Amino acid sequence: MTNFADFGLSEPIARALADKGYTVPTPIQLQAIPPVITGKDLCGIAQTGTGKTAAFALPILDYFARNPKHRLKTCTRALVLAPTRELASQIAASFGDYGKFLKLSITTVFGGVPIPRQERVLSHGVDVVVATPGRLLDLVERGSLDLRHVEVLVLDEADQMLDLGFIHDLKRIVGLLPRQRQTLFFSATMPKAIEELAARYLKDPVKVAVQPTATTAERVDQAVIHVNQAEKPALLQLILREVENAGKLDRALIFTRTKHGADRVVRQLGLAGFTAEAIHGNKSQPQRDRTLKSFRDGSLRLLVATDIAARGIDVSGVSHVINYELPNVPEQYVHRIGRTARAGRDGQAIAFCADDERPFLRDIEKTIRLKVRVLGLPENLRAAVAAARKAEADSPPPREERDPRGGRPSGRPGARPEGRRPAGRPGQSPHANVHPARAGRPAGAPKAGGARRGR
Repeated sequence: MTNFADFGLSEPIARALADKGYTVPTPIQLQAIPPVITGKDLCGIAQTGTGKTAAFALPILDYFARNPKHRLKTCTRALVLAPTRELASQIAASFGDYGKFLKLSITTVFGGVPIPRQERVLSHGVDVVVATPGRLLDLVERGSLDLRHVEVLVLDEADQMLDLGFIHDLKRIVGLLPRQRQTLFFSATMPKAIEELAARYLKDPVKVAVQPTATTAERVDQAVIHVNQAEKPALLQLILREVENAGKLDRALIFTRTKHGADRVVRQLGLAGFTAEAIHGNKSQPQRDRTLKSFRDGSLRLLVATDIAARGIDVSGVSHVINYELPNVPEQYVHRIGRTARAGRDGQAIAFCADDERPFLRDIEKTIRLKVRVLGLPENLRAAVAAARKAEADSPPPREERDPRGGRPSGRPGARPEGRRPAGRPGQSPHANVHPARAGRPAGAPKAGGARRGR
């Protein structure tokens, strides 16, 4: 097969693909679409940016086109689980693009938006629900969504779901689904925990791997700079100024480990004359949507993000990824730098490594099976550090960065990365630690305090 026409997809889908200019499938699409069309379970391993969404969306839409059914109230035929709001929105948009000539309903379910609005949409029944696990369970518990008629389940970015602590939620959700269903499992990496999860949920699956586990994009030029933690703000400003003056800066994605750290980097860049915005879990959904829209259309060129955004940013024009702080989970590095060198372009990934982050760097190099090239410090770093410190001293920190107890800022090194939650007792959902009112409440019982905060 060399083009989409060879798959024999239904005419409305073929027409939608032609409208988007899609002719040649990617490797993951070539290998995944034929068995999925025949109804087989599938375990797909491929990095982000390889076309995984179309690999499962196109067969699902083709199945619905050939097997139309009347929608049942509060029910859905296909459930796609994603770890973040941004990724869920991106997946739903792709379903909408590919199925625009079909009379299908597609909706997203995630936190950060009023739950009654989602309940109204679900009350009529929908064909495809793309959801994050937390809000999905909220709706199930309120009796607003019935999962007993799901025909296809998709777990997308399964390794990220485990990283964010969703394993207990996944077990609960799968337990609510019918045993007779098709299950499609996609992940960028395949650690042992993911293998065990796939073995539990898939029946005689077809296994597809288009690249070795945890390899990095071939077109990404990777480098690391060893630097003191206190010098990172000045180093970031120097690098951005250098690539901007050279005309090489299209858009840059800057990663931190914590939400407060992301806000602090935005503020420091602002003091240096840069325009940057942050995206993380403390931002409201409208804020996140506006920020991503500005980044996609190029009106915002610098975006500072936590790992929660690493899988949900599909922007072809990201020229640079800067790991301001190295991730303490090595697979996250793969996902971060996968935001650049997309759509056939080249990209550059630069990591800042402080002394206490050297173990993280060793783990990353072991995971990607590559020694990252080391760059020296700029000659004018000392002067830049002095200028950055003066600007910081002349501008008092914003209220949210001050610790009311008089201690260090809340974004201090060692703060728990976003998405990490206490594990709780064995067999207990980690959310019970955050929402004790939920503990012991039977499934389907109404909530006393309203919906859980969105993730």
